[in-house]
Amino acid sequence: MKPANTQVEDKFRELLALVVRLRSPDGCPWDQSRKQADIARYLLEESYEVVEAIEGGSPPALMEELGDLLFQILFLARMAEEAGEFSIADVMQALTEKMIRRHPHVFGDVKVKNVEEVRANWERIKKEVEHKETGNARLFADVSRSLPTLTKAQQITARASTVGFDWDNTAGVLKKVDEELGEFRAALEKGAQGAMHDEAGDLLFTLVNLCRFVRVDAEAALRSSLGKFNHRFAHIEKVLASQGKTPADSSLVEMERLWNEAKNNSAGKP
Repeated sequence: MKPANTQVEDKFRELLALVVRLRSPDGCPWDQSRKQADIARYLLEESYEVVEAIEGGSPPALMEELGDLLFQILFLARMAEEAGEFSIADVMQALTEKMIRRHPHVFGDVKVKNVEEVRANWERIKKEVEHKETGNARLFADVSRSLPTLTKAQQITARASTVGFDWDNTAGVLKKVDEELGEFRAALEKGAQGAMHDEAGDLLFTLVNLCRFVRVDAEAALRSSLGKFNHRFAHIEKVLASQGKTPADSSLVEMERLWNEAKNNSAGKP
């Protein structure tokens, strides 16, 4: 039996050869026609599916989705190599060097006491060694525009917090939530659609701040709630279908009863 690292190398070369073949003149016309923008879209989709597999707790699903994500990465690297820009070897070399550089407490003689010091060193190295930021750089300049809106909002407010632009405690955030909710209610009472749009955005933004303040991932929390909603509504549809009905044929009272039934059935489950 081959050593584990040799098996990994063999499988990696095999996968690389597959990508090269797909892009070659005698490969797949569809793969040959792909552009970087196409792969960027697939990359986002596959990333979300990896997250869903993690949250679903299924190792086989996670293995499959990680494979799909890896394929998109290798595909992009191959396209860059064809254009004479860089190769997957360059990607791995640059990544290895960066990780060694940003972990001086592991690969050097730097001593750290906790996770906060690790994070502080990471940011210092990015700024002072890698020059990823300049004195005139905007605080949010490197927050990805492609992030989901909740995640982006949480990252931006976290950045603002690093320069002291933040509440002192959770009570201050909750007070702001109440204030924004009151402003939304006032806009609602006036029937002012534009104002409702603005105040709803402010309220959501403040709730994201609250999540960050109490160390809750807003994106994951909303995704979890959406999963619960889908599960409970599926129960409604299933029961109604067994009666030869659909939600459209049913009363709100009946659907609420089935909703609570699904909620009670799942009580205590993750």
